[in-house]
Amino acid sequence: MTTHLPDLDLEDIRATARANADDLLKTPVAPLHGPTVHRLLGDADVWMKLELFQRTGSFKARGALTAVRRLTPEQRSRGITAVSAGNHAVAAAFAAAQAGVSAKIVVLASANPARMAMARSYGAELLVAPDGPTGFAMVDALVRDEQRSFIHPFEGESASLGTATVGLEFAQQVPGMDVVLVAVGGGGLASGVSAAVRKLQPQCRVIGIEPEGNDVMRRSFEAGAPQRQDRSNTIADSLAPPMTTPTAYGLCRRHMERIVTVSDDAMCRAMAVMFRDAKLAVEPAGAAALAALLGPLRDELRGQRVGLVVCGANIDAATFSQQLARGEALL
Repeated sequence: MTTHLPDLDLEDIRATARANADDLLKTPVAPLHGPTVHRLLGDADVWMKLELFQRTGSFKARGALTAVRRLTPEQRSRGITAVSAGNHAVAAAFAAAQAGVSAKIVVLASANPARMAMARSYGAELLVAPDGPTGFAMVDALVRDEQRSFIHPFEGESASLGTATVGLEFAQQVPGMDVVLVAVGGGGLASGVSAAVRKLQPQCRVIGIEPEGNDVMRRSFEAGAPQRQDRSNTIADSLAPPMTTPTAYGLCRRHMERIVTVSDDAMCRAMAVMFRDAKLAVEPAGAAALAALLGPLRDELRGQRVGLVVCGANIDAATFSQQLARGEALL
């Protein structure tokens, strides 16, 4: 039973899209085809929602901007803070710049240098934490001592309403989808996308895709409640939160059929396919949905109209080249 779980209102999703329209892009969709795709999937009907072309290079800008826009004038005067391994830091910095508020953001020492540089380019002050627990403690201090508003990377109505605009656009752009595959980290993206898609295309299934080395949402589904992840072991650092949270988990559980996991090798292989046939250079998280379609879901979804959310592409050239070579060796 899911009647007790949170939900989003379709009119609120539409209102969020209108409110953010001047600062965000309505990202395009494109069919995925080419010789490698044909060899691996046959005459597949696959559509990509190209959220890697969103401002800041990932879907994260949608939730962060929605959250910052909802702050009171007094809260804006005190600025914002966030903690992130990279993509959310960039998005929070962007959202603060668009709203004209200061941003002091804690990034983990493991964050990709390219993402840190992007966050600084939007005017944010960055503080570096050696690990996640320390990072959250630093943010707690900024909230307490400077009264900054904490912009969560995936939890809360604002985060899910923002990402729901991805699903809103996708459902409008590609009618008659049988299934949408969406990457899952903390559930911020998947919660919003699944809610919007299921409201606009009720016949469409939504399946979440998670790394094998950080399957905290899959375990949350099994337990029936949010869970914690003690260790992460995946190259998809933007899909590696230490826990799930009530709102994001609740919306995912309400609207997603199930969670499927993929290996790091599978994501690298999918990155290589996207680079070969779609000419897209994506980060591992951006290839997770295709990895599932090429692997565990290939036979199940044969002959169906499949939507893939390509969620981001913030990766430096050296890391991309290394992971691309790893994927090419598997094709």
